[in-house]
Amino acid sequence: MRRHITVLFALLIVGSAVAPTAAGQSNADTESTVDVSCEFPLELTDATGTTITLEERPDSIVTLQASDTQTVYEIGAEDRLVGMPYSYATSDFDRGERVNVGDGWTVKHEQVINLDPDIVLAANATKEGDIEQLRNAGLTVYQFSDAKSLDDVRENVRTAGKLTGECDGAEETITWMNEQLEIVERTLEEVDRPTAYYAMGDGYTAGSGTFINEVLTTAGMTNIAAEAGVQSYKQINPETVVNESPAWIVYPNDREQVPIHESVTATPAYQNDNILPVNANYISQPAPRVVYAITDIVKTVHPEAYEEASAELDAAPEDDTTSDDQQNDSIPGFGVPATLVALLAAIGFVARRR
Repeated sequence: MRRHITVLFALLIVGSAVAPTAAGQSNADTESTVDVSCEFPLELTDATGTTITLEERPDSIVTLQASDTQTVYEIGAEDRLVGMPYSYATSDFDRGERVNVGDGWTVKHEQVINLDPDIVLAANATKEGDIEQLRNAGLTVYQFSDAKSLDDVRENVRTAGKLTGECDGAEETITWMNEQLEIVERTLEEVDRPTAYYAMGDGYTAGSGTFINEVLTTAGMTNIAAEAGVQSYKQINPETVVNESPAWIVYPNDREQVPIHESVTATPAYQNDNILPVNANYISQPAPRVVYAITDIVKTVHPEAYEEASAELDAAPEDDTTSDDQQNDSIPGFGVPATLVALLAAIGFVARRR
């Protein structure tokens, strides 16, 4: 709790031309004091264009995706969380007696409806049919916008705070994110920025207009996909990857092996064993802990700079999950395009902070 310290679906992948914003450029706009009070009644319009109204602070909350769940815990609203997805992506949270409402891919509608929560939080990855079914049952469902940048992640945290009545917790979380990213930005001012290939599996990668692209650039790397003109989550030709000659290969650690085409083994990154698996629950979720993905990358790619700043940076929670828990299901929480990419990758490759 923050205040306490791959081809069939490819046709559905949508491109995005939204350029990422550097972390340092956005901090000035998001700085705020922690003493923020929520106001009810609250009226907000979500990503589906539906306007929802909450007459009072919700007493019961259900989350449908891992990113929603992570955000609820980080802002301090988990005491009213009655239902959440059970998956590897949420296994590092204390589930307690909270009801299992799905696994991120599927939603157990009857379970959610029986809980009769005051608010259901649904990340952009949630299927339209799931949201419609819950709304038809009389539930109030808010679907978040697709997070294409770190600013979008911050805004979704702020919105979650409003919806759950934890505005101060949300602002504390955003302030923490800003402070950590300011340290990173300051630390990396003079460093070289090596090229990196972000491998999602089956040839897919994260280009411009994705929060993962901003994760890489904020961590002091140059994303070859963005440099090659890739937008959103799309396949990249292996020849392009080889021609771009990445110095590093970065991938989410929920893959059983490095998810690259055989030809990519000819790149300097592979030849020099500069292969970096990053905790999928951090880098794949548009939620506060994405900051840990950034600092973990910095620790490996820019060790000297990291050493200088390590006293100021918060360490990520220890990963106490076991391999039995890891089912290649930690991706839900992405926007719809990236979720489908992750599904294809899974087919192809059969923590809370302090």
